Amino acid sequence: MTLSWRGAGVPVICIFAVACVPTINSDLPRGPAAYQAVAVSDADTVNALILLQPKDQISVNVFKEEDLTTQDVVIDQGGSVSLPLIGEVHAAGLSPAQLAKVVERAYGESYLRDPHVNIVLVKPAPRVISVEGEVKSPGVYEVQEGYTLLSALALAGSPLETAKYDEVLIFRERDGQRMGGRFDVTDIRAGRADDPVVLPGDVIVVGYARARGAYLDFLKLAPLLGAFTRY
Repeated sequence: MTLSWRGAGVPVICIFAVACVPTINSDLPRGPAAYQAVAVSDADTVNALILLQPKDQISVNVFKEEDLTTQDVVIDQGGSVSLPLIGEVHAAGLSPAQLAKVVERAYGESYLRDPHVNIVLVKPAPRVISVEGEVKSPGVYEVQEGYTLLSALALAGSPLETAKYDEVLIFRERDGQRMGGRFDVTDIRAGRADDPVVLPGDVIVVGYARARGAYLDFLKLAPLLGAFTRY
């Protein structure tokens, strides 16, 4: 009696394909150091939601100067707005009150005596995060104040069976530097670890478990291959 593997070329291709799936070899910190790297203060949370950003729609009201008052101005992709007389003013990263001071100073230097400016955020652009890797629906998602790592993963349909649950990364830009940490979702779900808060602009990457992925691919292929055939 001889045992033969039917369609032997198929599993070889499958195994080769699995081997080509990239895994994450990250040097980001784990444990307490990871939480420290993405620690969020009350000021961070407030600033992430109220500081102006591209595509925000604002109104600029100059007291008793109707010709200089501008309604429904959209901050451009470069982070600036164009205002009468003074031209381009950088707005992104400032609060409405801070931008009002900048505009007051610009008008006061050359055009008005003691100007008073009020700026209102009329329609904020969505505050979003990106979720990538081994999740059901990778993409860009809008977040609100208080969203956490588990909230973000839920938006993306939760991790797949092939996810490496102890290799979930959060990347964040802070003061012009990129930082981040590695987190174990299993521990977070079990209450053994805190669920870190995420902020607009964060990028979350869920790693791939190579061994689990190869095993699941084999189980999917086995019925199609007819396993071993006797003859």
